[in-house]
This record gives sequence, C-alpha cells and structure tokens, in this order.
Amino acid sequence: MRISTSDNPEGSAERQRAKLTAFLKDEARDKGFDLCRITLPSAIPQAPARLKDFLDNNYHGTMDWMAETAERRADPRALWDEVRSVVVFGMNYGPEHDPRAVLAMPDRGAISVYAQNRDYHDVIKGKLKEVATRFAARAGADVKVFVDTAPVMEKPLAEQAGLGWQGKHTNLVSRELGSWLFLGSLFTTADLMIDAPEQDHCGSCRACLDACPTDAFPAPYRIDARRCISYLTIEHKGEIEPEMRPLFGNRIYGCDDCLAACPWNKFARQAAEMKLRAREDLKAPPLRDLLALDDAAFRSLFSGSPVKRIGRDRFLRNCLIAAGNSGDPALAEPVRTLLDDGAPVVRAMAVWALARLLGMPAMHALAHRAAAEEDAAVLREWKRLEDPACIS
Repeated sequence: MRISTSDNPEGSAERQRAKLTAFLKDEARDKGFDLCRITLPSAIPQAPARLKDFLDNNYHGTMDWMAETAERRADPRALWDEVRSVVVFGMNYGPEHDPRAVLAMPDRGAISVYAQNRDYHDVIKGKLKEVATRFAARAGADVKVFVDTAPVMEKPLAEQAGLGWQGKHTNLVSRELGSWLFLGSLFTTADLMIDAPEQDHCGSCRACLDACPTDAFPAPYRIDARRCISYLTIEHKGEIEPEMRPLFGNRIYGCDDCLAACPWNKFARQAAEMKLRAREDLKAPPLRDLLALDDAAFRSLFSGSPVKRIGRDRFLRNCLIAAGNSGDPALAEPVRTLLDDGAPVVRAMAVWALARLLGMPAMHALAHRAAAEEDAAVLREWKRLEDPACIS
C-alpha cells in the first residue's frame, strides 16, 4: 500500500524542518549575513583535545578566561544542554584597500581592518537578535545568540556547518569570501536541516604563515598568542617584551598580515554593510595626532569602535612602540612630552621610544628624570638604557 507524505508523520516533520530552515536562511540574508549554515551541537568532538593542547602549551598567554571556560567552550551542550541545532552566520568585512599599504608609512598607525569602524560585536549581535526573534516566533523554539564574547568555539562549528575551513592561520577561510569574515551563532531547541561540512583547501600554501612578522605560528593550524601582535596590542595588558617591540612596526591595534596574505581573498568583495566599512580617519591615522590624545579625546575618536575597549593608556603604549620604530625624529617631541604622563605604562614606552628616536647621548642627558620615578616598570626601561642592545 502506498502512503502519501501527508499521512506520514516523519514526512511531515521533514517538511517542517525544511520550511523552518529556509525561513531562517532567508531571514539571515535579509539582515545582511553573507553565509548561514547549520550543524549539530555534537559536530566538534575533536575540539576538547585541541583546546587542551592549546592551553597546555600556554599559547593563550594571559587570557585566563580561556582556561576557566574550557569545559563549556569545548562542547556546545555544556553551555546549553537543550540545544538541538547550531546555526553559524558569517558576514563579510572585506576591505576595499590593501590593509598592508599603511605598513610602508612609518609615521602612521596601522589599525586592523575589523576595528576601523563600529564594534562588530554590536553590529552582528543586533542583527542576530532580529533573526532570532523572528525565528523563535515562527518555530516556537527557544534560542540563544552568541558573538565571540561567549565561550563558543565558532570557527570549528563554522567549519562543520560548511561556511569555510580553519586555515593554517587558524582563522576561518571561505571559498566565497576569503579570510574576511565575522562570525556569530544561534543555538536553538528546534530541529533543522543540517549542512555538509567544508573541506580544507589550503593545500601546500603557507602564505599566511610566512607573512607573520613575529613567527607566531609554531606549526600550521597552531598559533601562539604570546607572539601574536593582535593579542599583544589588544588583550595583553602588561609590558611588551623588548625583543618583540621592533617587530611591531607601526601596528598599533591588531595585525592583518596573515589574513591579507590569504590567496582565497581574490574571491572576497568589499563589505556591503556600511557600518563595517573603514572610516577614512582610521585607515592610516598620523602617529603625531594619536600621541597627543588624552582620555577624553581618545574616547571621542574611538566612540563605537572596538579600539575604545583597551583604553587610552594601553593604546598609547602601542602608539609609542610604533613611534620608536618609525625612525622619524619629528615624533621625538610628542614622545618626550609623554615622559611625564600619568600612566606608568605610557611613561615606560616613552623612554624606550625616545631612546630609539634620539639615541643614547640624548637619553643620558635626560637620565636624571629616573631619580624621581617610583614605578618599577618605568625604572626598568631607564635601567635598560645602560645596555645599547636594548634599543636596537
């Protein structure tokens, strides 16, 4: 006897999953997402071991929160045991310019492409919430949305969902959009149609590994954050080791070198979302202007930008390293002014930068300033001047 799908509960459930999945993907497209794929919460069984290896090697540096949330991070079901489907969204933020061009302008600061406009967390999360609200109403299911700040391993999940694959630089690479992708995820209790995972298409290419200015990749597909300029300029709150500083060049917030080197970027296009396109004043801001920022001016310049989160003092630390690497004597005077700054981290880097710009004889003439210094980190910078190799 032939049974029609209308009389078949399984067929009816399948049609319902298909309709909900199509509705969700249409909503994602309408809200500006370039990619939307779905996987199971059980799709990344290899994640716990890989995360453990990363943490055991201390590749996370001072990001203690990664170890503290390791159990929840390794398995979506540990974060929310009711989740039945994981939806991963991708939004292209491809630049219209080569972000490496600013590296040839030593008197300018290089800010990572993702931070040259509004904080993507706000942009992506706002759009995800719109999609989630409409989907939850249609599906009658519970939902949770996450953007980067929650303990979700979005890149492995995105790979299993078919958005792309984790390249040798550990970031997601898409055959459609290259390496310029923001990710967000939606967890739901609804059963949805599952997409096929993407395969690795890096082949023998090692362009991203060779592009890294600090050799932050101990092996393909592995990154040591302690040597990564993005980590050091953004996440790391303390002193930058002297041997690392000359490798920064003029990178003052993040580093795009490994992303920009990816050959798959030839398929990327300029970001369609206006809020993700670079502000002209942040593409290559003059270091002289940045060094003059007080807290109020810093907050005003970077209002709505992710740069604001690191605070003025840490940002000026980065700018002073760039000034010290610039070889531009015209920056010596604004650097000299910062020897009297109220923040020890700024004063410390001002000592190093000024020594690079003026040389040791000029610094010896200023050495008396160390006598009034009480901060240990600043005193270490003055002490290091006794060894000429410290500023080479």
